[in-house]
Amino acid sequence: PGHPMKPHRLQMTHNLILSYHLYRKMDVYRPHMATHEEMLQFHAPEYIDFIRRVTPDNQHEFAKQLQRFTVGDDCPVFDGLYDYCRLYSGGSIDGAMKLTAGMADVAINWSGGLHHARRSEASGFCYINDIVLAILHLLKHHARVLYLDIDVHHGDGVEEAFYTTDRVMTVSFHKYGDYFFPGTGDVKDVGIKGGKYYSLNVPLRDGITDECYSRIFVPVMQKVMEVYQPGALVLQCGADSLSGDRLGCFNLSARGHAECVRHMLSYHLPTLVVGGGGYTVRNVARCWTYETAVVLGEELQEELPWNDYYEYYAPDFSLHVAPSASMENANTRQYLESVKVQVFENLRMLQGAPGVQMEQMPHDVEATPAEDPPDSRSGISGTSQRLHPGEHYNTDL
Repeated sequence: PGHPMKPHRLQMTHNLILSYHLYRKMDVYRPHMATHEEMLQFHAPEYIDFIRRVTPDNQHEFAKQLQRFTVGDDCPVFDGLYDYCRLYSGGSIDGAMKLTAGMADVAINWSGGLHHARRSEASGFCYINDIVLAILHLLKHHARVLYLDIDVHHGDGVEEAFYTTDRVMTVSFHKYGDYFFPGTGDVKDVGIKGGKYYSLNVPLRDGITDECYSRIFVPVMQKVMEVYQPGALVLQCGADSLSGDRLGCFNLSARGHAECVRHMLSYHLPTLVVGGGGYTVRNVARCWTYETAVVLGEELQEELPWNDYYEYYAPDFSLHVAPSASMENANTRQYLESVKVQVFENLRMLQGAPGVQMEQMPHDVEATPAEDPPDSRSGISGTSQRLHPGEHYNTDL
């Protein structure tokens, strides 16, 4: 109960999207449960086996593994852990599959984005790294994949997974310094061996505003796109970079956060959008609902429609998360300029977009699940006008 990660933020997001009728503008699919073999594409067999077997009742029998795999405090054992991991990972893999099959321009999995998980280690509320699994699928069809992370925490697990390759460029905008978790993501961390300069880190300080964030985000991403020329994009939209987050320290509004999404959509790449952090649940739901609308090109009314979690949005009951007027911005113009200079210098070291012979693409060994049609049982599809059960509310509850 005291853990800051609240899974019902996803129910709140889903319910708000239903209440705004956004589901009528898109196809909604039930994700498959990621298989043991799919998770082994990145994670170690002994780690996956441990996640599958451990439960709250038997965890005392796994004392050594709990310590070895860093499961316990930040990443507690709970009932249904393995299936939870399979479900959110399956969603991101399915999104990547829809993109590579040409069935979608943009795929969204708000339950994904667990960017801290390592090959044999849970970290920062993340157990299985769905992002890495999705990128591995995209790499079977694209020579270069760009990963962009706007969570307040550094995307360390994804960066580490691709630290030695030029096939994936990782770009992370995050809080750095003051012993802030996870402690990585210095501007000087650029990758090694074949991946040198293909990891790009933009370290920021407390209290950054929409205007300051945009001032560094837009030119950096314009240069990244010009230099790297990716074939696909994975965008991690952790909402803990919003103002008022329980664990975050930035001062972004939902509009400012969403402008990053809007900017990246302007490049018209096959794009997988995933969630991530976010610990003030009412703000998470509002932000991801608004960003769903941005992806769809829809305008939403400011006043929230009635929904199952309406009382959570008191006292204003409005869509947008406003920044704090009193929070100090430690990102001076001089500091942001110095970071931008270093980032551009790192980008200058790249020798243009790397080339890959497509016949050298790894063979697709995964068992591809059959494509499910849009969930007609719930009447959710881009063309269906039937009522969804989520539109009905029991006022007696």
